[in-house]
Amino acid sequence: MSISDFQSGKKVDDYFVIKSVSVKISTANNNRYLDFIFVDSTGEINGKLWKCTDEDIEELKENLMVKVKGSVIDWQGTLQLRIDKIRKTNTSDNVDIGDFVPSAPYKKEEMYEVLIQYIGKVKNKEIKELLSYMIDEKKEKLLVHPAAMKNHHSIRSGLLYHTTTMLRAGEKICEIYDFLDSDLVYAGVILHDLLKIDEMEASSLGIVSDYTLEGQLLGHIIQGVKAIEVVGEMMGADKEIISVLQHLVLCHHYEPEYGSPKKPMLPEGEVLHFLDDLDAKLFDMKKALASTEKGTFSESIWSLDKRRVYKKKF
Repeated sequence: MSISDFQSGKKVDDYFVIKSVSVKISTANNNRYLDFIFVDSTGEINGKLWKCTDEDIEELKENLMVKVKGSVIDWQGTLQLRIDKIRKTNTSDNVDIGDFVPSAPYKKEEMYEVLIQYIGKVKNKEIKELLSYMIDEKKEKLLVHPAAMKNHHSIRSGLLYHTTTMLRAGEKICEIYDFLDSDLVYAGVILHDLLKIDEMEASSLGIVSDYTLEGQLLGHIIQGVKAIEVVGEMMGADKEIISVLQHLVLCHHYEPEYGSPKKPMLPEGEVLHFLDDLDAKLFDMKKALASTEKGTFSESIWSLDKRRVYKKKF
């Protein structure tokens, strides 16, 4: 049974990938238990192994494929998997871990080609060269890296999917608001989250295990601003161009509490912020609706202030 098909009261006997696992202490009896996030190609769910052994703690790690027996329960309005039995898979199970990882709906090579096509549309030579250099430098990780650990686009190739979707939307906006500099819109989209590659440790499966030291101390916005300056100065780019590109990255979260010390002071920065916000929210809404029956409301969506969205009948 796929995670998207889970309903409270259903029995489960299937394969999943461990996205994360931690040892916790029960407040009820002071015993240790294992707290999991399981994923398959359709989504993710929290699971708990209330009776765990030292062997379980030693063996059951992130990015491992396991077979789980248990039941789905409703815990405070959210589905949760109560685990009865769990084991590592073996060759006789005849399953491919790559088939059980949430991934972007398009092939990574095709999305990368779309990205390169948009860089080709940039008219300013210095901006185009800076984008080409930074993308080429990050290509290997960019092909598989997620855009987040838990929230929007936290899937294999999610960062590339997020970027190419925003580029397509940004192109349409530039057609309507023709005073916008499309070079800056494309550059802002491509650069705004690029340094998430250095902010988070992710496996080739697109599963984030943790934030890097620099990611925790600085975050992808500051890392991005720093990278633009280093590459720009190395290439001898115009100082105003470097500052404008840095500003686009610096302001895209809009509010100081979300990491942006400056609000947009360029119309392209305003567009970048709302493109980013729109794409993230629509992704999370689509994901929630995929596991919601028609005529009912979804589970609470954490990234949308725990709002629930309605799936229409028609």
